[in-house]
Amino acid sequence: MTVTDRTTAALPEPSSETSPGILSEPLSGVLHGPVIDWFDAHARDLPWRRPEAGAWGVMVSEFMLQQTPVSRVLPVYEQWLARWPRPADLAAQPPGEAVRAWGRLGYPRRALRLHAAATAITELHGGEVPSDHARLLALPGVGEYTAAAVASFAFGQRHAVLDTNVRRVFARAVSGAQYPPNATTAAERKLARALLPESEPVAARWAAATMELGALVCTARTPACGRCPIADRCAWRAAGSPAHDGPPRRGQTYAGTDRQVRGKLLAVLREALEPVPQVALDAVWDEPVQRARALDGLVADGLVEPLEDGTYRLPLA
Repeated sequence: MTVTDRTTAALPEPSSETSPGILSEPLSGVLHGPVIDWFDAHARDLPWRRPEAGAWGVMVSEFMLQQTPVSRVLPVYEQWLARWPRPADLAAQPPGEAVRAWGRLGYPRRALRLHAAATAITELHGGEVPSDHARLLALPGVGEYTAAAVASFAFGQRHAVLDTNVRRVFARAVSGAQYPPNATTAAERKLARALLPESEPVAARWAAATMELGALVCTARTPACGRCPIADRCAWRAAGSPAHDGPPRRGQTYAGTDRQVRGKLLAVLREALEPVPQVALDAVWDEPVQRARALDGLVADGLVEPLEDGTYRLPLA
């Protein structure tokens, strides 16, 4: 998962009587305090971070922020919560309305998954986002990361929350590498668990703080080490900031890909209030084989519903 600048919801303030952490005292003292203090001073004020966002607001933000920057998410998030302030409000609508409201955030299957999660929350949990990690994980469309993030950021629980930003901070500050591996490893999960403070509220704030540090300071291309609260204790800087020596980092392309064609097709369907004829979809892309492949993929993913008369619409069921 690539998350460019994910941030988190309102978190409980840590108690002054909490225990430092489960690592050795020197390392926990070196990392926890400075990073959390920096977060307290520099955290951005974003809607899903405010107390009124609630657990549903946190969950919506977590779905939207996957592989999508905050600047693009903000307007869609605010419109979404204004329209569907509770899971039951979204569940009462056809899934195609979730796809329509998703707009151009990209990866629109997330909209279907969020709709499915809202339906399960409504039917199985009385319309309230469950606080139990296992129940969160059992929701459709919710994986290990999202379950841990919602449990931590919405309910102040102690979980290792590993997105790309956090993984990069840990890789540099603790492991001495410029970048983490392309895919999350067991060693990374073990390190993240070992770095968790023992206190639940402190652990939740630590998760938020490390994520924000990776988003604003310890960035992928141009880390602002001069503004980092732990720069003088960073293993990567201490080693001379060695260049990445692992497998090549994969870049994402968009222009000319099936993703671009899918986006153009969905844009036509989102704007239409009635089913769309094939000719209207044919007009969005000149290459017929790629266009047909993209449309077939949208149908297979449940994002587009073909009708018997040859027209297409966003899904109703």
